[in-house]
Amino acid sequence: MRPRLQNLSRALLVGAFWIALWQLAAMAVGSALLLPGPWDTLRTLASLMGTAAFWKTVGMTLLRVGTGYILGAVIGTTVGVLTAASPFLRTLLSPLRTVAKSTPVTSFIILVLLWLSATVTPVLIVFIMVTPMFWATTYQGVVSADAQLLEMAAVFHLGRKKTLRHVYLPHILPQYIASSTTALGFAWKSGVAAEVIAAPAFSIGRSIIESKLYVETPMLFAWTMAVILLSVGLEKLIVALLRRVKA
Repeated sequence: MRPRLQNLSRALLVGAFWIALWQLAAMAVGSALLLPGPWDTLRTLASLMGTAAFWKTVGMTLLRVGTGYILGAVIGTTVGVLTAASPFLRTLLSPLRTVAKSTPVTSFIILVLLWLSATVTPVLIVFIMVTPMFWATTYQGVVSADAQLLEMAAVFHLGRKKTLRHVYLPHILPQYIASSTTALGFAWKSGVAAEVIAAPAFSIGRSIIESKLYVETPMLFAWTMAVILLSVGLEKLIVALLRRVKA
């Protein structure tokens, strides 16, 4: 229990430090239009949370980002396993991962908008961004599995399911959990960026760009804080679910 209390105390102190620094910076600037303080941001966020439009906007963005993320996780993991098993597939598909990792996300957003609607574009952009991450993590986890443990599993005829559970999963899961949280951060950033450019109805990205256009800086900060809170909350949920798989 003590380590948990220590970690919580440390997190609270770190948070208090940065909030105080933010408040001091806002006081130094002296204008909420240029830099709203923590209280202005929280008050605006609380006001937004009291409206049905806020929850519909959050829900639609969450649906888009979540759909792209889940599709990317499933396809990326599957391709990672297949390319680890087949050198031919690895050679054939490797240019796709290189293109996905190297091309600026803005270029992808503009290109996708030529072919798809503003509503679907963020889903595909998130998918494109996170798939290579799951692909690389899964591939590295499979090919770097302990050869001696795999040989032992073959000798004792454990079968595919038991080998997966007792050899591959314990080796892959720690890396997979870390990659999942990193991918989630990229999913939110790329998904909201796609919404900013595509501006679909009921989207956080559209709300952010409208706040900027109407110079409603506290509103801009409030929507940004909402994105951060959603990302952190989902990250903890994903880690908890993956750890249950590990257990």
